[in-house]
Amino acid sequence: MRLATSSTGTTGPAPWVFDVLLGIGVMLTVSWLIAANVGGTGADGWAYLWAVGLGALMLVRRRVPLLVAIASGAAVIGYHAVGYPPIGVAVPLAAAVFSAAEFGRTIGAVLVSAAVIALALYYRLSVGQDPGFVVGYELPSQALLLLGAVAFGDSVRSRRQLRHQSARIAAMTAERVEQEAERRVMSERLEIARELHDSVGHALTVVSLHGQVLDESLPDDDDEARRSLRAITDTTSATFADLRRTVQSLRSEQGAPRSPLRLSDLQTVLRPAEQAGMTVTSRVEVDSELPPTVEAAVYRIVQESVVNVVRHADASSLDVAVLAADGRVTVTIANDGGARGPVRNDGNGIAGMRERAQLLGGTFSAGPTGAGFEVRAVIPIEAERETD
Repeated sequence: MRLATSSTGTTGPAPWVFDVLLGIGVMLTVSWLIAANVGGTGADGWAYLWAVGLGALMLVRRRVPLLVAIASGAAVIGYHAVGYPPIGVAVPLAAAVFSAAEFGRTIGAVLVSAAVIALALYYRLSVGQDPGFVVGYELPSQALLLLGAVAFGDSVRSRRQLRHQSARIAAMTAERVEQEAERRVMSERLEIARELHDSVGHALTVVSLHGQVLDESLPDDDDEARRSLRAITDTTSATFADLRRTVQSLRSEQGAPRSPLRLSDLQTVLRPAEQAGMTVTSRVEVDSELPPTVEAAVYRIVQESVVNVVRHADASSLDVAVLAADGRVTVTIANDGGARGPVRNDGNGIAGMRERAQLLGGTFSAGPTGAGFEVRAVIPIEAERETD
């Protein structure tokens, strides 16, 4: 059986299933009334075709509800006009007027009910039936049954409209909440961008200006000082460019579709190690574009590792490898020098790298390897793409 999903998200049988069941119910009910042979006049097999016809009309009640009500009323009048055993007018007609009211044809359903009752009343009185019995007993019961069917159909329609309106209001509310959340996030991003630009940007500008002043005041033969000063200047310029890209991404309304940290800029991260006199080798083998968050994590892990090597290791060489294969990217940063002091794994640098890897479903390790030290992170690629 095919299931249908309503606008409120609930799942149930397809509408035609209910129509078929209602048609069968009408057919069986009218057939039972015919078989009861209340008037004692008897009925041949053709009388049951009226029952089949009244039931079949229920199959199109959704498309032409008012026409179904009119056709059902005409069929009930025609059945009695032929002279078959009386079956009343309310019971055979109830499903049709209910359907008309259910689908917004309430006035039409009332008019059809009134017309059929009026014709039946006129006919019964014209053939000499007891007015007291017809008007005082049967008319109220027939009218109440039909009006009850109309009222029930209208209430079903009202409840359906209320559910639809509630669903629309809920959807609009959810959309408004989402928009408000996006607005708050954008506002926070703009605030962060302003703070970065005004504080960090200002500090970098001051460092750069003082570096220029210091460069002009150094003796021409002081090569070591100039080399250190050049490292400061290069690092400041690279950091300022990194800051500018980050601020632009934070201010982007599109949510920064690409990370400002790119593996193509990895050479900038390695420059401090080269300026410290280390022999640096790097290998980047990434065949396809990495997701933004993965690329940013790789960039930051390499950056933090290089800074740690320059600050804390007596190393002469540094090897960096970024390899993507089998749905994951492996980052390895190894040096050949021991630490100048005791290695602390609880520092912010190593903890931050570990968090970056683990938040993306990866693994992280850092520790001595022989005479040197190695940082290694493995981050899945496909899982991250699925959540983007």
